[in-house]
Amino acid sequence: MVHKPMRRAFAAAASAALVATGLTVSVGVGAAGAAEAAEAETDAVACSQTSHRTKKNASTWGVTHTYDKTVTTAEAAPGSEVTYKIVVGTTGIGNPYLSSIIDYPPDGFGAPVKATVRRFTAAAAGQSTHDVTLVPSGSGYKMSSTGIFMNASNSVTMQVTYKVPDDVPVGSTVTSGGIKTGGTVGIGHSLPGVLTACFTVRAPNPGETVTGSLDDSGLGSSDGQLSSTGSISDVLGDTIGRAIQSLS
Repeated sequence: MVHKPMRRAFAAAASAALVATGLTVSVGVGAAGAAEAAEAETDAVACSQTSHRTKKNASTWGVTHTYDKTVTTAEAAPGSEVTYKIVVGTTGIGNPYLSSIIDYPPDGFGAPVKATVRRFTAAAAGQSTHDVTLVPSGSGYKMSSTGIFMNASNSVTMQVTYKVPDDVPVGSTVTSGGIKTGGTVGIGHSLPGVLTACFTVRAPNPGETVTGSLDDSGLGSSDGQLSSTGSISDVLGDTIGRAIQSLS
């Protein structure tokens, strides 16, 4: 009979081997490996979490309007969620009213899972945050209002959360689309491929959902996923233990 300490040892060893295999990226040797490393480094440099643009022309009456978009995490795993923060502001007089913001997510992303807008309201006598429902608009998702008051002290911030598709390759970079705004006094601006934000796709951390090969090996949960409620070590421990018991 095999005792529990030995079962744990088998489980720990197998779990370590599995994790090492899952987190190790095979890098080719020689010129091919060097080329891949150089390409990855270039992608990392080009992948910026935030971008900023301004608008000052005849339509803005001498006032500068500002537009920012940021993805709030530098790395995210397939199946997890990422949030984009869009800030529309003005630097002087003019007091434009913002009537819409369209956010363009990365290609292949589905509809937002959540969206909020932080804005000035008379009831709060200042900034307050509210949940909003975005509607499809072309390849983006639109927030509409009868008019949000803005001035140099009161910008408008919209945050939009999306799920990262499960099939996005680990190690790749994901760049969003831009935005488009509408409103009065020149605040409207079209930046669909300009005001972008980028993050890098990483492997899932312990506790995050793991899909695919584990289920193919009979180690996943009934819905094809292994979550933090059933760790790799627990599953391997039970599986290896049953195999050893059957031989004793």
